[in-house]
Amino acid sequence: MTTRPIRLAVQVQPQHAYYPKIRATVLELEQLGVDVLFNWDHFFPLSGDPDGLHFESWTELASWAELTSSVEFGSLVNCNSYRNPDLQADMARTIDHISAGDTGTGRFIFGTGSGWFERDYDQYGYEFGTVGQRLDALAEAMPRIEQRWATLNPAPTRKIPVLIGGGGEKKTLRIVAQHADIWHSFSDATTLKHKLGVLEQWCDQVGRSVGDIEISTELRRRPAAEGGGLSGYSESDAEDLVQLGASLFTIGISGPDYDVTDVTRWLAWRDARNG
Repeated sequence: MTTRPIRLAVQVQPQHAYYPKIRATVLELEQLGVDVLFNWDHFFPLSGDPDGLHFESWTELASWAELTSSVEFGSLVNCNSYRNPDLQADMARTIDHISAGDTGTGRFIFGTGSGWFERDYDQYGYEFGTVGQRLDALAEAMPRIEQRWATLNPAPTRKIPVLIGGGGEKKTLRIVAQHADIWHSFSDATTLKHKLGVLEQWCDQVGRSVGDIEISTELRRRPAAEGGGLSGYSESDAEDLVQLGASLFTIGISGPDYDVTDVTRWLAWRDARNG
């Protein structure tokens, strides 16, 4: 069972809305009291009109760094394939400093993964390769990113938290054990229990405690038990995940409307859960 406070994140998907609407949503969510804001690192919408409105991740995150004052933020997740590892490190360090303002401590979370959306690769001229090749590239990039953080002038304002997404047991969870402060997956309770056992084995091999890694998961929509359609996670589902160690929960919302109804419900659950 986790001893970490429960945190609620919202992924403001940068699709089907112009930036003024995204900006207003980010400000509203910070005012509501969410703990973390995410976008995603893609070049085209992932739902709805595939050629609909869409914005790039990192430039948007830099704007959030100035726009917000208290919330942590990042990408869920950056695609390692799209940018040189040293450049990623420098961009992250710069956004970290922008977000620090006058406090001296940044709020940026470096969320990253190996990439998967083939259209991004094809349309922007990146080599798609195989799942294994993309994971190997992520494994090679992480030490370079960490080394660049250690040599940049000025240095990051803090140890930038690294979030790694994915649940592959042979490669991804090994990278998580080696480098992540936060591990994000889409696991239900049964899957999470198994994956945590695998992650613990990798942590043992690299000399870490799995308890040092914050466990993150998404409150995704799923098939309803009766009547068809979709329903969200219940509080009972979330409690099962908390008992296994999850403490960071993410809700995804999309343009054009960015409905925050579920966000307010889960904020109430978070506050009650944290006492």
